[in-house]
Amino acid sequence: MSTENQVREILQDIEQVMHELALWQSMPPEPDAFDSSEPFAVDTMSAEQWLQWILIPRMYALLAAEAPLPTRFAITPYYEVAMPGVVRLHNVLQRLDDLLNIED
Repeated sequence: MSTENQVREILQDIEQVMHELALWQSMPPEPDAFDSSEPFAVDTMSAEQWLQWILIPRMYALLAAEAPLPTRFAITPYYEVAMPGVVRLHNVLQRLDDLLNIED
């Protein structure tokens, strides 16, 4: 399976886990929340909001544009701190980290 298809599958798994854990939100954050310049928009969004409204759409956009995917990627450590105890989410995020964290 291509890396792109693996990324799609993992993104779908992230969405599914978020739904199952009642972390998926029906309404986006306020528009100004997207203006953050902080990593993970920590000053304007919760961790699950950033995942749902920033990371997932941007990754799908990269896939749709056939653009290069990131190769130094590690978001799981942030989620282990920001959302401790949500092991099912950490596990699926780790799969994405493992796939995209390619050393030169």
